[in-house]
Amino acid sequence: MRIRNRSFSMGLGTWSTNKTVGVALAAMITVLGIYVLGVGQNWYGRAMDPGTPVAANGGKHAAVGNRRVQQQSAAAELGADSDKQILFGDLHVHTSFSIDAYLNTLPLMQGEGVHPPADACDFARYCSALDFWSINDHAESLNPRRWLETKETIRQCNAGAGDPANPDTVAFLGWEWTQTGTEASNHFGHKNVIFVDTDDDKVPERPIAAMGPALQTIQTASTGAKKYLLPALDPGNRQQYYDFENFLRETKTEFCPEGTDTRDLPSDCIEYASTPAELFAKLKQWGFPTMVIPHGNAVGHHTPQGSSWMNQLTSGNHDPALQGMIEVYSGHGNSEEYRPFKDYALDELGNAYCPEPSDNYTAMCWQAGNIIEQRCLAEGTEAQQCADRADLARLYSARAGHKEFAVVGGSEVEEWLDAGQCNDCFQPVSGLRPNTSVQAALAVRNFEAGEGESERFKFALMASSDNHVARAGTGFKEVGRHNAADISGPKAQWLSRIMNGRGQPLTSPVAFDGHSGDASVRFTERSRSFVYTGGLIATHASGRDRHSIWDALQRKEIYGTSGPRMLLWFDLLNGNNGEQPMGSELEMAETPRFRVRALGAFKQQPGCPDYAVSGLTAERLEQVCYGECYNPDDERHRISRIEVVKITPQVEPEEDLGELILDTWKSFACDDRGQGCVVEFEDEDFSAMSRDSLYYVRAIQEPTPTINGANLRCEYDEHGQCIKVNPCHIDERTDYSDDCLAPSEHRAWSSPIFVDYARR
Repeated sequence: MRIRNRSFSMGLGTWSTNKTVGVALAAMITVLGIYVLGVGQNWYGRAMDPGTPVAANGGKHAAVGNRRVQQQSAAAELGADSDKQILFGDLHVHTSFSIDAYLNTLPLMQGEGVHPPADACDFARYCSALDFWSINDHAESLNPRRWLETKETIRQCNAGAGDPANPDTVAFLGWEWTQTGTEASNHFGHKNVIFVDTDDDKVPERPIAAMGPALQTIQTASTGAKKYLLPALDPGNRQQYYDFENFLRETKTEFCPEGTDTRDLPSDCIEYASTPAELFAKLKQWGFPTMVIPHGNAVGHHTPQGSSWMNQLTSGNHDPALQGMIEVYSGHGNSEEYRPFKDYALDELGNAYCPEPSDNYTAMCWQAGNIIEQRCLAEGTEAQQCADRADLARLYSARAGHKEFAVVGGSEVEEWLDAGQCNDCFQPVSGLRPNTSVQAALAVRNFEAGEGESERFKFALMASSDNHVARAGTGFKEVGRHNAADISGPKAQWLSRIMNGRGQPLTSPVAFDGHSGDASVRFTERSRSFVYTGGLIATHASGRDRHSIWDALQRKEIYGTSGPRMLLWFDLLNGNNGEQPMGSELEMAETPRFRVRALGAFKQQPGCPDYAVSGLTAERLEQVCYGECYNPDDERHRISRIEVVKITPQVEPEEDLGELILDTWKSFACDDRGQGCVVEFEDEDFSAMSRDSLYYVRAIQEPTPTINGANLRCEYDEHGQCIKVNPCHIDERTDYSDDCLAPSEHRAWSSPIFVDYARR
């Protein structure tokens, strides 16, 4: 009996223990189930706080006054107009309210955490000390609540600027219309929309997005398993991934009904325009003072092959009253320069094929053939068969558009060498499309312009940052590659390869079917070697107030720089009404004469000035400014030369743009010993040629170390051919502290002076 009782007792104990374990297990399953349900239903995500800007302090206002005095003195020494102020700004700034910007703040992308709109104001005020800036988050990401918060933050930024007649900085309101076509005929590119006023009754009730891949992706996006996977991969930062999931969910707003006047639409819908003509029409319905600025048009990774400016001179897709300037340079590179090279060619039947290499250029499709041939030979296949595969790879790649990587599979960035890149351009965009460059825009003419269409573009030139971490005007110092430039991505190489969709290396090419992997390498890896700290726009304004700046922008008396705050004046000396500044348009028959005055930017001291240290907390200074600010010394960089570009727009449809764009038409060495440079020149051939012409100048500064100044960092053979590259990666292949510095000649681009020939 004792044995039986003991067994029974032990059985009860086991049963009791099992019951306890079972209850605990059931509880754990229940808790886990509730957690999983909560993640799926987004119980844990929070909306981003837009923040509150910090007002300007007395030290900042004093610094603004000192800069004005310094500039007046410099202008007087050069004999330039000192009545107007040269003010520096950035009209292309994204915050974490843009979905791509938010994605790059996540820890798995080596992000710093979110940078809401208030950060942009604090950076412009205390870190970069800009005179003006604008917020330009992607309209596709701006749901009704975020648009309201954007407007309020901009108003707060301006309220903290001091005297409206003499503010420390002016913040403009705007958004980006982000359009990417599926082919050349429906591609129009990206445009920033900016307003002079900020009051609710003086700006549109909602931003206007671009109908296209960006908007469709956002509206149909689902994080799916990623909403569970990302917190699991990085549990210590799980709240940030919950918040990002919340951001995605909130962005999915219903589209506004079509065919309704924009003023009659409800406020809680996403409004869109498929073409620039539709965008302009909607802006005109609102009737508010507005500027539209195209940008990044020559960037290869979102510009279809064969794109040109002609479809924007037709069907009302250009409105000179709204669209008077173009962004020549940003943190994503220089879109200025035209080159005669082609990334693909067409035969007599209109079929695409791959052009052979030329001086300074090898097409991506040609290198695709080289990659396949090298792999083929490495596996021991007969040489002729490998050569045939190379030819096929080039054909497939030429027909794959800007997805050239897909036809070879599993490629490393290094395999592509410098193919598809402009090797003699200043800080070029990745995969330059020459026919959508700024110079091409200034050279083309629409010979069949009808009512509501434009004959040609008369763009002023400006530059900005296109920064995506709320840092307006980061080009004041070449430090902090990960902070100052739009560089982000996973640090682990294995994760980078997963996110880039890298497939298996092929020894025989495959035709691109539109869905193959390995097509994003151009943007996510290779293009990081073509990312810079960004540019600035400069205005010759009669005052510091909002309307004086707007007036200067409207009359096109503006220029752009690649970041340094160079002073530049460019004038026509013998215009019909005397001297006329950059941006002017006129007719004349006699020889035009010009004068250029230029002064280099101040050299920079490390750290931040006292007003920034006292204006922001130490934590805020590090978080927003990454410990570096605009902090000028008394010494300036030297101007090494002045270059003049002359363009004679087409007079016949088939005229070769390369023969019309004279770059460089004239060049003048400068003996700058700290006093700047003054140059005068004339066009002796203008009257004899009897052609409309335009002229702009570049003031070139002495070489200085620059982030990504050498791009892919090629190693060349004795013939000048790139045989090896050392890209500046975001992952562990490049040390995090490496700023990838190389000497580069920073510059300022004047707006053109348009001199049409007066036919009498």
